[in-house]
Amino acid sequence: MFGSFRMMMAAGAVSEYDIEYLVIAGGGGAGNRGGGGGGAGGYRSSVFSESSGGGASAESVISVTPSTTYTITIGAGGAGAAGSGSANNVGIQGSNTVFDTLTSIGGGFGISNYQAGDGGSGGGAGHGSGTSAALGTAGQGYNGSIGSGGFTGGAGGGGAGAVGAAGAGNDGGNGGNGVSSSVNGSATTRAGGGAGAARIDLGGTHGTGGTGGGGNGGMPGVSGTVNTGSGGGGGGYNGEGASNNAGGNGGSGSVIIRYLGSQVGSGGVVTSSGGYTIHTFTSSGTYTG
Repeated sequence: MFGSFRMMMAAGAVSEYDIEYLVIAGGGGAGNRGGGGGGAGGYRSSVFSESSGGGASAESVISVTPSTTYTITIGAGGAGAAGSGSANNVGIQGSNTVFDTLTSIGGGFGISNYQAGDGGSGGGAGHGSGTSAALGTAGQGYNGSIGSGGFTGGAGGGGAGAVGAAGAGNDGGNGGNGVSSSVNGSATTRAGGGAGAARIDLGGTHGTGGTGGGGNGGMPGVSGTVNTGSGGGGGGYNGEGASNNAGGNGGSGSVIIRYLGSQVGSGGVVTSSGGYTIHTFTSSGTYTG
């Protein structure tokens, strides 16, 4: 049974037990000057009856051994492109989140022109024509989308739950939606893609970030919500010389672990809900079984 203890009794002690997990990488930073949004960080889940990113089913639970230490590295969100007169400034890919042997890939970067970056979810392309969609990672997230062509609106970055939307004329595309999980006892959506930004000097409208914390396009772009792995929103264009066109930063990732019964392991912030013990990590550390 998912989430249940597997007890192998040795002198009356539990020697091994199963855990469910949610492992989310850092979101990608967005482009500037009508730039594309950052992609969400990779989203991997083994929570029974829930989904991983990219439309995948939940992964298998893993077994841990008491007194064994497992390293957890929380991925940072990638920085958005700085406000600049350059047309080609790009965001930075989010950093991977690692729980022992499990790795979620950082969200792809958004860009102000041409091709965005692949990642856990793909980043949003810029306003330039001839671009192709940046790719998400299978089982972790969806693709970003393309810009509208010409010096106009940027595209949305992919989310864990949906593809980012293309820019439309001078309008920025919306970020792809995230995925909901009740791993900590409360249904929460995480890992939304960042929105593309508009050419507002020609009446365009900024895109909206994907559900789960994706940043909106803006002047400057809005950063993805921390600890959700969401992408940053693109920075808009309002004529040459505008100084507030920076892209938003990606949100940092997280790791959440749970198992049935009273507390056995240690590490992170420990809570309980619905008969589970829950360990939440929003910064790097260790989990001891």
